[in-house]
Amino acid sequence: MLDELHEECGVIGIYNGENVARNVCMGLYALQHRGQESAGFAISNGEKIRVRKSMGLVSTLLREHNVDELQGFAGVGHVRYSTTGSSTLANAQPILISCKWGQLAIAHNGNLTNAAELRAEMEEAGHIFQTTSDSEIFLHEIARTQAPNLKEAIKKAISKLTGCFCMLILSKDTLYVARDGFAFRPLSIARLGNSWCVASETCAFDLLGANYVRDIQPGELLTITKEGLQSETFTQKGRLAHCIFEYIYFARPDSKIFEQSCDKIRRKMGKQLARECPVDADIVIPVPDSSTTAALGFARESGIKFEIGLLRNHYVGRTFIDPTQNIRSQKVRLKFNPIEGVLKGRKVCVVDDSIVRGTTLKILSKMLRDSGALEVHIRIASPPVAHACYFGMDFPNAGELAASSMSPQEIAKMLGVESLGYLSIAGMKECTSAPSDYCAACFDGIYPEYIGKEAGKFSCG
Repeated sequence: MLDELHEECGVIGIYNGENVARNVCMGLYALQHRGQESAGFAISNGEKIRVRKSMGLVSTLLREHNVDELQGFAGVGHVRYSTTGSSTLANAQPILISCKWGQLAIAHNGNLTNAAELRAEMEEAGHIFQTTSDSEIFLHEIARTQAPNLKEAIKKAISKLTGCFCMLILSKDTLYVARDGFAFRPLSIARLGNSWCVASETCAFDLLGANYVRDIQPGELLTITKEGLQSETFTQKGRLAHCIFEYIYFARPDSKIFEQSCDKIRRKMGKQLARECPVDADIVIPVPDSSTTAALGFARESGIKFEIGLLRNHYVGRTFIDPTQNIRSQKVRLKFNPIEGVLKGRKVCVVDDSIVRGTTLKILSKMLRDSGALEVHIRIASPPVAHACYFGMDFPNAGELAASSMSPQEIAKMLGVESLGYLSIAGMKECTSAPSDYCAACFDGIYPEYIGKEAGKFSCG
């Protein structure tokens, strides 16, 4: 449970469908875990694109706007959490512009590592920006590119980008889908009757009743028109760099990402953790909900009984939004309630997905003690997070990460627990089918491409 690690964004697009606005919003409900800061959608009727967006959850979007008034055959949707920058309606997506190619609406998941350099160049040339989003920078790049048509303009604009992106670009009659050459973030396509559906996670397809077809390929530009699909490759990187944190925390366990079941990978990580860091405990409990699957794997492999020792209140907002530690502590207590009958008189092994600063685990450990736990042992189903991420995750500065300055023994002392164990980097990667295809820079500091000093200055899609 990562109160200091912020979610990704989520995108969805539907082409050649009925009730498109409603279905896009249904898909956004399935992707709500990837962004809770704002939500929005854009719908094209073939002549005009209209956008509706709101701050907050998808439910707020539906309260503030009449979905059924926007009729059309194609649409894109977005739920957002920004990695940096201000949280304002202007930064909410989709972003809609008018340029020489007509109206364009963009929904973007990712983070462009050269956004600061591109924006500085554009501002020097007289460009005016309405947001602090790197997605707007990409739209400017499309608008100013000299090309014979919109598709070529998109290809030329994309060639100037570095970093992480899953882009959905809607014109009045076409949906363009692009994924960076490293394929950092998940993006898939499905059939929904006569419609095509593209989404960050397959759980959106499940909700809509769409049938998964395949992942969007690394470096692929997919053009969807009424004539069908046209695919081409705009870049090749020579390797993949899927974000392994998608399996650890971001993605829903019922999603298929990077062509693998997230649930199965998390269970494997829990089992591997039990092999690497055995513990003498009476029960295994998860920090719900993101750690539950890994805890099940840990309990199965270790033979220790799995219990629900912490009950989560799903109606309390995320703890990281609070400015003071005192309020954060109160919210942790509001969000989690220990079950005394399960914990009292027992040696408890708590399985969590990761530690960033450790503030929440410190509070939870004391709560477990106060409920009668004899011992508290922490097991983390990922390696120590010791490095910043520039590809879409909002980790604190490296100096704020507990593992960047403290050993596991020192962190255990800070948390007030008997022991602390992490999953190894090698063990984590071995839980996937292709260990070399994953980016683990937040753990090992090995980035798949050069990171400029201005990386992360502007907010992600």
